[in-house]
Amino acid sequence: MRPAGEIRQALLQACQALATPERAPTLREIAAHAQVGLQAAEQTIKNMRRAEVLIVARERRVDYRNRPVAEYVPAGWMPAQDCPLQGLARVLTHWMR
Repeated sequence: MRPAGEIRQALLQACQALATPERAPTLREIAAHAQVGLQAAEQTIKNMRRAEVLIVARERRVDYRNRPVAEYVPAGWMPAQDCPLQGLARVLTHWMR
């Protein structure tokens, strides 16, 4: 299997940097943050969705389009408050004090 290309790596890093529990980035936001062309980002994100590297978290209404756009998150991404180990981390933190 070939290693991930530069565009794919840049888009994944941008998606990881922009994703929050309240709001995930759209294709345009990911492309702008990664400084990648929109057509290259569109094709690469389509491939990343097919490979299940990125998933659609939800849809959001935007000013520049009549239809809602998809918000993307990395497949293994989980907000800190949803992490099943967060309770254990709190207990260990307080126990260490």
